[in-house]
Amino acid sequence: MMIKPKRLTKGDTVAIVSLSSGLGGEPAFLHRYEMGKKRLEDEFGLNVVTMPNALKGIDYLYSHPEARAADLMAAFRDDTIKAIICMIGGDDTIRLLPHIDFGVIRDNPKIFMGYSDTTSNHFMMQKAGLVSIYGPCIMMEFAENVAMHGYTKHYIQNVLFEPSSELSIEPSPEWTNELLEWADAENNDIARRMTKDDRGYELLQGSGVARGRLLGGCIDVFPMIMGTRIWPSLDEWADAMLFLETSEVCPSPNDVKYILRGMAAQGVIERISGVLFAKPYNEKYYEEYKQMLVQVIGKECGRGDMPILCNMNFGHSSPICIVPYGVMAEVDCSNKSFRLLEAAVV
Repeated sequence: MMIKPKRLTKGDTVAIVSLSSGLGGEPAFLHRYEMGKKRLEDEFGLNVVTMPNALKGIDYLYSHPEARAADLMAAFRDDTIKAIICMIGGDDTIRLLPHIDFGVIRDNPKIFMGYSDTTSNHFMMQKAGLVSIYGPCIMMEFAENVAMHGYTKHYIQNVLFEPSSELSIEPSPEWTNELLEWADAENNDIARRMTKDDRGYELLQGSGVARGRLLGGCIDVFPMIMGTRIWPSLDEWADAMLFLETSEVCPSPNDVKYILRGMAAQGVIERISGVLFAKPYNEKYYEEYKQMLVQVIGKECGRGDMPILCNMNFGHSSPICIVPYGVMAEVDCSNKSFRLLEAAVV
């Protein structure tokens, strides 16, 4: 059984870490970091500390993965810190792996949250036996132009602060990928254009009700993790609910297909209970990804019975919800619904 961290309460101290890109420390983007930090303080009543290396910029953090890892380990060791939130993603978090002490994570359980390239960190948490949170980061969701999305705030509150034994994760009625240049601080006061989403969740195949413990992340990152000591064993994949999203790089449907075929060859696909697939960035390859999922999982793997639920809101399109690793979840095919069956925190 995985260890659950303690819930957040107002007045708790949370730490900001930069475990991938050092973008938050670049002068042109400091205002995004500052806005995200202020939202944590003003809207959630948290005390925020920024770890020593988090603002040292792109070049320094690229050259010093050990410094990024040192911040993470120090934040886990610090008893005054109750949660750790990532600044932003990137593309080389896997380089922290040689510098991670899994015992420190296991012996000091606390909320850890981020997404995208942070998938590598989440698999480190999985290896240590800690429930972690695939969810908002500082420069994106917490620093959303004008105001945070209510959809995202709702799930932060109801997963991290006020957990319940069951929680329905509803589809967002609107979304955006509009890009307003971050380097121009005046754009902070311009709300991004939202697009109405009438589709809701889309069921590609499957029937009945499927349950499993959540395991997955950004599929772009999987090739860097496969074969390492943090890639889950086949026993860990047994009856897991696989959640997948694609980044703003927009990997081709063939690239995603090849990764899934590799997972099938390992025996992963035959062991999982269902697949959750997020709305792609800017809806690029929206239909192609769906066709590929049915081709590989339904036809090639002979798992036409397995529920595949798409157009979910935990990827690189805004707003996003929260997906906790290791928590039991349920897909009801008849209602095209998704819910958590237990709290992620204690």
